[in-house]
Amino acid sequence: MERPAWAPPGIDISMPSVSRIYDFYLGGSHNFEVDREAARRAMEFMPGLPKIMQANRAVMRRAVRHALSEGVTQFLDIGSGIPTFGNVHEVAQDADPEARVVYVDHDPVAVAHSQAVLAGNDLATVVAADLRKPHDILDHPELGQLLDLERPVALLLVAVLHFIEDADDPQGAVETLRDALAPGSMLIVTHASYEGVPVSEEQAGGTVDVYQQIKSPLVMRSRAEVARFFEGYEMVAPGLVPMAEWRPETPVAQEDPYAFSGFAGVGRKA
Repeated sequence: MERPAWAPPGIDISMPSVSRIYDFYLGGSHNFEVDREAARRAMEFMPGLPKIMQANRAVMRRAVRHALSEGVTQFLDIGSGIPTFGNVHEVAQDADPEARVVYVDHDPVAVAHSQAVLAGNDLATVVAADLRKPHDILDHPELGQLLDLERPVALLLVAVLHFIEDADDPQGAVETLRDALAPGSMLIVTHASYEGVPVSEEQAGGTVDVYQQIKSPLVMRSRAEVARFFEGYEMVAPGLVPMAEWRPETPVAQEDPYAFSGFAGVGRKA
């Protein structure tokens, strides 16, 4: 298997990666054949997976603009993946050139590519760390250099919590991060669920099986289970809703049925 020039040395290009599969769904070029093969297998059960990823990106952009409108200019994006067009720093700094962004990912490809994209941008950086170890993120010197945790921060957990199994205590990680954030901070979450998917749960389960096979279990949670991540936050209208219904900018009736899969919500820390 040929190693592309952009692939960081030492990474295993024979094993699919969630962030590179996501990149493929979004039409990116930083993925390997092993990632494309896994993505195509998953799409056999849910052909609308690329649409779900696009809906994730779109709601992320809307939520970032909402945070800015509320005066929040610092962003911590955990599980940020491989940068594609319309990333957090682009959306935020387009609206406010002084906005600060820290990306966090544990995939070496995502980190290396983020470093390349952010070269020369003094108000955005990327940190190699894992949501399962929130203290490693909070204690990271680069985070401390860029973000002032005494002031409100928008914490983005977009399409990442559903890759953390209950045994790894995602609730505890979210609470640790919440407790470190100043009042007025915001939590932005999207999460996969069987609810809203326009195919049967049995069929969607085929996609879940593909992620299980590549050792990146996809944990489908109910609306009530996702809502628990917002404990300690006041929900921003319209609450926890299907992704396409979170402050849409175009008529919802025109959306692809897959855009209603899973949930999106924003909370504000009192």
